[in-house]
Amino acid sequence: MAENITYTLHELVSALDSYADEVLRDQYDVSFSQFQFLAILATEQPSDLSHLATCLGVTRAAVSKRVPSLVAGGWITTSDDPENARRVMVSLTPAAEDLVRLASADLEEAFASMFADPRLDPATTPGALSVTALNAHLNTLTSILHDKGHC
Repeated sequence: MAENITYTLHELVSALDSYADEVLRDQYDVSFSQFQFLAILATEQPSDLSHLATCLGVTRAAVSKRVPSLVAGGWITTSDDPENARRVMVSLTPAAEDLVRLASADLEEAFASMFADPRLDPATTPGALSVTALNAHLNTLTSILHDKGHC
């Protein structure tokens, strides 16, 4: 465990991603990386590849590389942008919309259940935050990053 917030956050995100990947593979046979792509697209659709790349924090080439397998898997569809023939737009299929809805709820439940651990109880652990307070802080941090131009 690190005492530096940068390392602690990185370690936490890495562990959460790994846990989410395990849950998603076991219950839905998709990776967290695939789910993250679909979940972001669900909030941004239809979207062009460049915008998705920005939101995912990867290159446009990395997004382009994922598209064929997601199309073949029945998760997304592609179309030409009527305003720009060189731009490819992507959207979720109904199956992907269902996956995002169901898997999001399952992940929410899985992560929320971790807060039942007595080490996180604000009544007995000095400095512990309630789930509501922690979520509020994380949402505020996310808003700050969005204000700085990050998806």
